[in-house]
Amino acid sequence: MSTMKSDPITTEVVRNFVISCAQDMNAALWRSAYSPVIYEGRDSAVAILDAEGNMLGQSTGVPLFVGAIDACVHLVMEKYGDDIGPGDIFLMNDSYLQGTHLNDFTAVGPLFHEGVLVGFGAARAHWSDVGAMDPGMPMGSSSIFQEGWRLGPTRVVKAGEELADWIDLIQRNTRMKAAILGDFRAQVAAIRTGERRLGQLLDRIGRETYRASCLNIFEQSRALDRAAIAALADGTWSREGYLDNDGQSDTPVKVRLTLTIEGENMIIDLDGSSPPVAGSINCGAVQTQSLLRLAYKTMISPDRAITGGSFSTMSVKIPDDCMFNAREPYACAWYFTGLGLLADLMIACLSEAMPERATAAHYGDSMVASFFEVDPRKKQWLSVEATAGGWGGSKGADGESALINLVNGGFRNLPAEVYETKFPIRIEEFSIRPDSGGAGRWRGGNGVVRSYRMMEDAGGALWFERSKTPAWGLRGGKDACGPENTVVLPDGTEETPLKMTARVLPKGTLVVTRTGGGGGFGNPLARPFAEIQRDLDRGYLSVQRAERDYGVVVSGGRIDEAASVERVES
Repeated sequence: MSTMKSDPITTEVVRNFVISCAQDMNAALWRSAYSPVIYEGRDSAVAILDAEGNMLGQSTGVPLFVGAIDACVHLVMEKYGDDIGPGDIFLMNDSYLQGTHLNDFTAVGPLFHEGVLVGFGAARAHWSDVGAMDPGMPMGSSSIFQEGWRLGPTRVVKAGEELADWIDLIQRNTRMKAAILGDFRAQVAAIRTGERRLGQLLDRIGRETYRASCLNIFEQSRALDRAAIAALADGTWSREGYLDNDGQSDTPVKVRLTLTIEGENMIIDLDGSSPPVAGSINCGAVQTQSLLRLAYKTMISPDRAITGGSFSTMSVKIPDDCMFNAREPYACAWYFTGLGLLADLMIACLSEAMPERATAAHYGDSMVASFFEVDPRKKQWLSVEATAGGWGGSKGADGESALINLVNGGFRNLPAEVYETKFPIRIEEFSIRPDSGGAGRWRGGNGVVRSYRMMEDAGGALWFERSKTPAWGLRGGKDACGPENTVVLPDGTEETPLKMTARVLPKGTLVVTRTGGGGGFGNPLARPFAEIQRDLDRGYLSVQRAERDYGVVVSGGRIDEAASVERVES
């Protein structure tokens, strides 16, 4: 019989300590990384797991990653078994194993204490370039073999020493040699930080008490999830929407989700979603499940950290022939495109079961603008930037404006000063996009306008989504506006691409991006005059939209309340 035990206070100390360890790991990654997409954008996530690969503590730039990191650890354990030693580091990026695109590399390392394996550390980060058909991430790929080199779980550091052959292979397959090697070593530094910090705790409380505390943490998470789901009414709800296209044709792509609650169990079924498509919006099953975990956590016990005991009440059914269960050779570079819509659909279903937490949809896509060097004789540079947008209103609160989308979480835009220092591009505008949020008693948040002026010839590409299914309103709230872009060439020619494959943009070209807003919540005619006036004063709302959507009369920039009351009543 085991003698392991841990009192409630010690369990809480361990719970918060491992989260602190993960935060220190991410800090080490951000401070050591070479690429702005990591140290400024924070396109990363780290985690500490126990010796069986169960999640204990995590820290995110991109929360979408966290629900899939444990799968990467299990892949390493399955392949290498007992052949895992102190100082080893394993690396992988296979889209069909870890679910994301090939730019996301996950580093996994064992954590030892006094020669005993006590857990694993993992750090995932976006590598700027992995040798795809275009610099960065290709917009026009139709096969995984056009998207870069692919690695299953592979040992690249043994007993603390880098394996020279693998390091050479990595550097020969990227346009950004120094940056990629620096980012990899930053991931290693993050794992070493986790091992050192965890060792400090084990020196104090011992491995048996630590293990007992971990088991308590897992059981608490399971109990909280069971109670939360059991408190909801049984039922089945379905929602569907359409992506604009797959990047290869103009055909809309269907996304459908059905959610069922039976007692303590939640079943999510993606039957009815599109089969795999020719374009690069397919997604591996592991990352699809990670997204559904994120949407679940948004609504169920959001104040509790994810652990190895979380999601025990949730099961996911993904058809074999489905874009969310991608297999070779389907392209996956823009795998997250469908996930944003999928998250909104799941939250919409949960809003039926949890009306007190109902929220309208958010703008839902990463809205990526990418620019790069086109002259191979010059030093190579590359910018890949997600763009903020509007979130949905909810009972008692307007939606946030200029906030990054759900799947990216802590992702940040590059400040104009940093951007203009790093790249030959001038940021000419970064502002709130008026009228883009849906009207409602609680309005949706607005998207943003971000404009880029090419100061020399440069490559450019765009990937903006959700014009066909923009953020929808709830309870009488109005839908938001979708995205819009304008490319103004030096000769004055204007183009309006939402998706633009890599091309040369001559010096002087202006690229203006406009992201979508969030849906409104509740009847717009119930919105108080004072709140409408505030939106007018702040430039969030135009006079025309105020009069059209809210039924007010505006004169000289001020609402005529008497005339407005008569108009609303009529």
